[in-house]
Parts: sequence; structure tokens; C-alpha cells
Amino acid sequence: MTQRLHLVFGGELVTPTETAFKNVDDIHIVGIFPNYQAAYDAWKSEAQRTVDNAHMRYFIAHLHRLRDEEAAASSTEELG
Repeated sequence: MTQRLHLVFGGELVTPTETAFKNVDDIHIVGIFPNYQAAYDAWKSEAQRTVDNAHMRYFIAHLHRLRDEEAAASSTEELG
């Protein structure tokens, strides 16, 4: 069975109209979640908590989409 992991993270953006973080060292990692619903709930909680700051944004990254077990390994993976 394939795991469908999701990462929830966020931080302050340079401008509200872009997705570049103001300071990468200050990115808030909320956590990794086993399904989209759990990730969405965590994302929504953080988004609502920071609603008064227009520069704050939280995102859901679909970690399971970053790695396809059926695809050949990248050259970086083959190094280690």
C-alpha cells in the first residue's frame, strides 16, 4: 500500500502576492501527515491562527508525489 504523506509548512512571505519566503530559516514546519484530510486540518488551523498577518502563508506539499518508486533512481540517489 502506498503512503500518501503530506507536509504542512509556512512562514512570512516577502510580499503577499508571491510565494518567496522572507527568511527561510524561520519557516515553520507544522508536520508530516498520513493523509490529505489531516494535513488540511493542520493547514487550516495554522492559517486561521495567522489570519491577521497578510504576509503569512501556509502550504500543503504532497510528499508522495515527489517520489515514484517505479521510476528509475536519480543520479543523486545512485551516489549514496
